[in-house]
Amino acid sequence: MFAKAFRVKSNTAIKGSDRRKLRADVVAAFPSLGTDGVSQLVPGKEELNIVKLYAHRGDAVTVYVSGGNPILFELEKNLYPTVYTLWSYPDLLPTFTTWPLVLEKLVGGADLMLPGLVVPPAGLPQVQKGDLCAIVLMGNRAPVAIGVAAMSTSEMLASGLKGRGFSVLHTYQDHLWRSGDKSSPPFLAPLALDHPDLSEEKGSVPEDPAMQEDMRHLALEGGEEEIGENQQTCGKKTLPGASEDPSVGGLNPDPTDSKTLQEQMDELLQRCFLHALKCRVKKADLPLLTSTFLGSHVFSCCPEGRQLDIKKSSYKKLSKFLQQMQQEQIIQVKELSKGVESIVAVDWKHPRITSFVIPEPSPTSQTVQEGSREQPYHPPDIKPLYCVPASMTLLFQESGHKKGSVLEGGEVRMIVINYAKKNDLVDADNKNLVKLDPILSDCVLEKSEQHTVVKLPWDSLLTRCLGKLQPAYQVAFPGQEPIVKKGKICPVDITLAQRASNKKNYVTGFHLFFI
Repeated sequence: MFAKAFRVKSNTAIKGSDRRKLRADVVAAFPSLGTDGVSQLVPGKEELNIVKLYAHRGDAVTVYVSGGNPILFELEKNLYPTVYTLWSYPDLLPTFTTWPLVLEKLVGGADLMLPGLVVPPAGLPQVQKGDLCAIVLMGNRAPVAIGVAAMSTSEMLASGLKGRGFSVLHTYQDHLWRSGDKSSPPFLAPLALDHPDLSEEKGSVPEDPAMQEDMRHLALEGGEEEIGENQQTCGKKTLPGASEDPSVGGLNPDPTDSKTLQEQMDELLQRCFLHALKCRVKKADLPLLTSTFLGSHVFSCCPEGRQLDIKKSSYKKLSKFLQQMQQEQIIQVKELSKGVESIVAVDWKHPRITSFVIPEPSPTSQTVQEGSREQPYHPPDIKPLYCVPASMTLLFQESGHKKGSVLEGGEVRMIVINYAKKNDLVDADNKNLVKLDPILSDCVLEKSEQHTVVKLPWDSLLTRCLGKLQPAYQVAFPGQEPIVKKGKICPVDITLAQRASNKKNYVTGFHLFFI
């Protein structure tokens, strides 16, 4: 479904009533989560967005985004978890195993065929037609795809494991996954029953080299068109969890390290927290929404190759962690509006902040940062200019300018001043007045003033000259050649208008600034 790019219709913060309804829908769809699991998945106070989009085939999909990652998506009133959610709850759905070679085809939009399944010694999970299932790779229990069973388990076995097994909806490396932080699946060790001796267990699928070779040529239905477009991209990527080395994965604990995964996550969270306060948050940013602090500052301080997941820490929630930091008097958190917490004060002289040593960025991260979303935005430099019209050519020709020449305001003033001094037009009795010769009179006076006005003050003369010139402007972006346009600079106009039953914002004039 998400093998190709989708089109976003809207992206809004969730309302309180919608949040409660979503929790109820999650409980109904996934009763095994329990109350605590639902509270962690759909937090009560943390930022949660509703993104409505259209898939490339026209399907209307609603995606729920938390912490920058899509956690759930809704299609035809059915709720589905994303791979980001399943990595935290790997046992949420019945799990079927396939070979690593098949992943490339699934990412391309193909469905999973039954010959690609690996049958464990305990047998296949019992599912009915239409049940939602997770798909994992051999050697790693972290799901890489989500699909709907095309037949029941008994029908799969009766068919001799031939035909379409699952209609795949979402996979690791598809465009829905790319809309998140693009993290790789963690390494989750298979359960004891997931390590079959395939050559000895009765009823299991033998590890025949010829069969594995056939996996490369599986005619997986429904994705042939997408496979050709994604073949080059997917063919270059490997799944960390599919490696024989169990240490592959962002936060897999080192067997030689005495610290548990939770302790490592606590340490990483505090490190990113202190780094963000010391380098990124300024006094002018306060008060700062806690959700903005996490998404825009804390996550961006995570070291390269690591993945920060608060749910895997001992705090479980951002609010609990910030309460602990408030008890240590590092920050002060207040609820400025109902249900929305903000950081209102930071003690930058606290020993934990002053003693924190900022890690040096690696050369790789510096290169990547050049095109990343963290690159600071530099607004364009907009400068008003003036064009010489035909009626004022005589005034400017002595300075080497002709009709259509583009000048800055300062250049116009200097040209007029030099012209007046060169032609002895400055009044001898009053230096603030300029006598008007025929050229100046034609340039700055109206017809009714031609025989009545013989002198003008300097400021009036310069103002009239600028007013008679044709307006223009220059837009210069950092690192790019300036662009000059004729005409007045029109401001960007934002208006709120009622259309049918909806209020919509209309923005006009931004194209003049090449946005």
